[in-house]
Amino acid sequence: MGLGPSTKEILQNLVKILPLAKKNEEELLMPPAIVQEIESFFDNQDDALLKAFLGFVTVRSPSYHDSAVSGDLFNDLIEDYRSRAYRGMKVSEEEIIKAAETFMGKEVLPQKDFQKSVGKIISSLRDRYRNATRTGTIDSPADFDLIMLAKESDGNLITTDEGIIAWSRKIGVTEMSAQVFGKKMRAYL
Repeated sequence: MGLGPSTKEILQNLVKILPLAKKNEEELLMPPAIVQEIESFFDNQDDALLKAFLGFVTVRSPSYHDSAVSGDLFNDLIEDYRSRAYRGMKVSEEEIIKAAETFMGKEVLPQKDFQKSVGKIISSLRDRYRNATRTGTIDSPADFDLIMLAKESDGNLITTDEGIIAWSRKIGVTEMSAQVFGKKMRAYL
């Protein structure tokens, strides 16, 4: 977005910008789950910067019972998750084979050496599994909340998350790239 290299600097700049944006009747909406994610970046929930930023945010949950989503979309989502589950299983199988090959023909290792060796394999499995099953899709209720709130409010969805972008396009949500949003916000400075 070009608003700073760290969460703290981005929020500091947004706290300067958002009052000006509000004067132009621009509103920043966030579902509660996204607010919780932002709060998790801070050790102290009473942090003055966090409170100042959230003072300019309208927190609103999407109204699911008033929204209609196509059955085709759910079919696509189910097929996507089914494919991801299969990819996750294949990654797991490959990592098990790698582990077996690593330890094949070796004497019993001391506990510490065994933990180090198996730890590398577990780490690789976790990274590959996460990539196979979560990258490029919506993987949390917070992701879905963002999409549905943007649709319901007829607002612009602003995110860099590839999965949220892909699924918001399927639903027909208006989006604004983070770079364009950043440029728009910097214009207020």
